[in-house]
Amino acid sequence: MPTVQAQGKKIECQRGENLRQILLQNGIDLHNGGAKVINCRGLGTCGTCAVLVEGEVSQTNWRDKARRSLPPHSPTKNLRLACQTQVLGDVRVTKFEGFWGHCSQILWTPER
Repeated sequence: MPTVQAQGKKIECQRGENLRQILLQNGIDLHNGGAKVINCRGLGTCGTCAVLVEGEVSQTNWRDKARRSLPPHSPTKNLRLACQTQVLGDVRVTKFEGFWGHCSQILWTPER
């Protein structure tokens, strides 16, 4: 059974589960500031659930690629949209500052 490590929590999940849903269901602060209220609810259009994911996850789909190709995101950054990512094995998740989670300063890590 895969585990997701984020914001000091280690969460077991089923292979193929959606990363956004796992994080939110376990009280992880996935959205920054006003994005907690104003977000696309998992449609892949707003980009506010962008996180750095280390580990085995699904291939990047067209929605993830399309949204992260638009500012303030950049396709050259190694981020993923949690709402468009399925967990396939053990993963570690890091969240960055900024409304879209796009800044360079770390907000939280897998450990804290």
